[in-house]
Amino acid sequence: MIHTVWPYLAVMLLAAGLFPALERRTGWRVFNVLPPIVFTYLLVTALAVSGLWQVNEEIRTAQSMLVSHMVPALLFLLMINCDLRAIFKLGPRVLGVFACTSVSLFIAFITTFLLYKRWLPGDAWHPLAALSGSWVGGTANMIAVKQAIGMSDQHLAMSLLTDALCYSTWVAVLFAVARLAPAFNRWTKARSTGELQVAEAKATGPTTSDSVLLWLGLALAAAALTAWLAAFLPTSTMISATTWTILLATGAGLVVAHTPLARYPGAGTISSALLISVVAVLASQSNFHGIGAAPLYLLCGVTVIAVHAVLLVGFAKLFRFDLYLCGISSLAHIGGVAATPVLAASYSRALVPVGILLALLGYILGTGFGLLVASIMSTLAGS
Repeated sequence: MIHTVWPYLAVMLLAAGLFPALERRTGWRVFNVLPPIVFTYLLVTALAVSGLWQVNEEIRTAQSMLVSHMVPALLFLLMINCDLRAIFKLGPRVLGVFACTSVSLFIAFITTFLLYKRWLPGDAWHPLAALSGSWVGGTANMIAVKQAIGMSDQHLAMSLLTDALCYSTWVAVLFAVARLAPAFNRWTKARSTGELQVAEAKATGPTTSDSVLLWLGLALAAAALTAWLAAFLPTSTMISATTWTILLATGAGLVVAHTPLARYPGAGTISSALLISVVAVLASQSNFHGIGAAPLYLLCGVTVIAVHAVLLVGFAKLFRFDLYLCGISSLAHIGGVAATPVLAASYSRALVPVGILLALLGYILGTGFGLLVASIMSTLAGS
């Protein structure tokens, strides 16, 4: 069992590089169905669940530090080659898919409560209501709903466990469905947002060792600087220091994108490596302890996601949404600010701003959404 940071970090890097190397070297057909990033996520999740590393204070601190620094660094690099003009043209579609995702989750939570109402007597509906806050923007909204409805700490543990298990599974699914996008878009008659172009042509020449070091240093410096600046900015229940850091890192990348430095090669190479490394670290935080204590709530969580997925596919057919927008919007609700741009980058680096925008909308609206669901569940529970 791993107890210290360096062996843990070695495993993360090996897992991140293994499947892309196998795809490049072997050309196995399995990678046409599931991209390497999915295998990386599944492998690291399996290693985490098997207990390969002990989640002690040192490992936990390393995970938190890596995510808090790698995600802003990744976003900084992704913005270097991003064409915002193409993103602005998506405006109505982006807001439309977000609204449909919110509606589908609202219906899914109320439907799930009605299906399992007889097994949720008294205040047993509280964890499901709190989960609705988390699944429109993140865990902070869950805590806000918990406080508002007076939910016990014991029930909070059920919400957190259900959130962790269902979220981990859903992330893997959303990564995996990327290869289905052409068929899905033909069925919905949607134009793929994956066709948006990133300005790769700005960079000239091959990636060299000095360009790798330069861009990696700039990305890490941007992450550190934006985190330092975020500490001076006002926070609230609507916006946290992490949110400020992500916004500032994105803005810094856009600024550099309009300088001669953007023509220097290497940003794309480093961002690709950081992307799959971030996915590995996120997967390493998977914690399924206590799974046997909440089978009913796990069933509720699976039902919510299933109903949500079916409804969102129906909305996609009706309004001609493409698969990438649907996946990003879904994770913007269920995942939150840190994970959504990572998924967006795995679909198309040009869609990272869309992921950030939708995640921020979910973060802002999540508490209100959760309280609305809680009030309806309270009324139905008393009827």
